[in-house]
Amino acid sequence: MKPLLMAAGLLFLSACSSTNELEQVQASSSLMPKGESYYDLINLPAPQGVMLAAVYDFRDQTGQYKPIPSSNFSTAVPQSGTAFLAQALNDSSWFIPVEREGLQNLLTERKIVRAGLNGDANKLPQLNSAQILMEGGIVAYDTNVRTGGAGARYLGIGAATQFRVDTVTVNLRAVDIRTGRLLSSVTTTKSILSKEITAGVFKFIDAQELLESELGYTSNEPVSLCVASAIESAVVHMIADGIWKGAWNLADQPSGLRSPVLQKYWLEAHSEARVRAKINQS
Repeated sequence: MKPLLMAAGLLFLSACSSTNELEQVQASSSLMPKGESYYDLINLPAPQGVMLAAVYDFRDQTGQYKPIPSSNFSTAVPQSGTAFLAQALNDSSWFIPVEREGLQNLLTERKIVRAGLNGDANKLPQLNSAQILMEGGIVAYDTNVRTGGAGARYLGIGAATQFRVDTVTVNLRAVDIRTGRLLSSVTTTKSILSKEITAGVFKFIDAQELLESELGYTSNEPVSLCVASAIESAVVHMIADGIWKGAWNLADQPSGLRSPVLQKYWLEAHSEARVRAKINQS
């Protein structure tokens, strides 16, 4: 009897704690959390010159929808890739994004300003032309890449855990606007982890009294955060790849090549011997 009552008490206290935690989450509001890839992005060495980059559209190219019963009309990944890419480029010290997704709105506002200047276009500066065109999109979303779980029950008292791993894949390309040459192309993936933990008691205390208690906890990584992280990682990989190929240069080449961030991303694409040779060239 005593172990059962203790188990029921623990479940009740855990349930109360989970309820309080949920209330705090609903009442809170903050900036979008940042992952490791963001801090790699802002800690890159300085470029020789900042480049103007245009992003027209960074679409969801997976064509996937959420499974039933959730919804068969909602897409599996967010449709905000262009916004995430523009922010990642803006947060880096390498690119200055110019507005292209809402270009028609921008042109309309410039017409209004020009009308207020009595048609004197000389008082209105020209729009900046981009040097680099950013292309690509969210190219894949794979569900149930890995699944698993474990559980045990003894005398009506048990617990179980389950997990599922999805992956989102992003492709990013940098194109030289003057020549149409592909300067760099990278593809990155990000895992999306979902897990569930449950515990319960189902026990007859005597012939007429039944003790039943359940507790569950589910955690799902937000897909939007994972997409943003994959895009940020793609931007860092693209910058590192461009430096490796000589498409763009560092402000301080000898010390910049020894950047821990660059070496970390180079080692993902090249062997350690080639990375050391690249650094020693400086």
